[in-house]
Amino acid sequence: LVKKYQSPVRRFFLHQTLGDEELSDDLAQETFLKAYTHLSSFKNLSNFSTWLYRIAYNVFYDYIRSKKETSGLEDWEIDASYQVGEQMDIYRGLSRLKEAERTCITLFFMEDLPIEKIAIVTGMPAGTVKSHLSRGKEKLSNFLKQNGYDGI
Repeated sequence: LVKKYQSPVRRFFLHQTLGDEELSDDLAQETFLKAYTHLSSFKNLSNFSTWLYRIAYNVFYDYIRSKKETSGLEDWEIDASYQVGEQMDIYRGLSRLKEAERTCITLFFMEDLPIEKIAIVTGMPAGTVKSHLSRGKEKLSNFLKQNGYDGI
């Protein structure tokens, strides 16, 4: 299971942390440890991946709360050593989104989860997920257009 889900979970964290590889690795490791220690609580009511993303989501927000980041990730620096060109622009655009918008955008477009599963992972109603997706897409599109990506 770790081999199957390691890359998607790490990728989720990379997007949430705006490219911070070390932090993403640490959060992914914590996610798999929590999943392993709580495997008996998996009731097969949803897909394993949905359950695992829910754990990842909670791990990330526990981290944010523990750091008492009142303004979210907006103040974090983007890891320029990892990012180049278009990918860096995407992270800059993601950094301008609210945490909930970034989470919904990441899960929908980058992890290919349907709205219903995002609602389960985040604990938000499906309508709220749709609203975050709509606002997030608009903000991201505007940012990219302002930065030379006219075809968007």
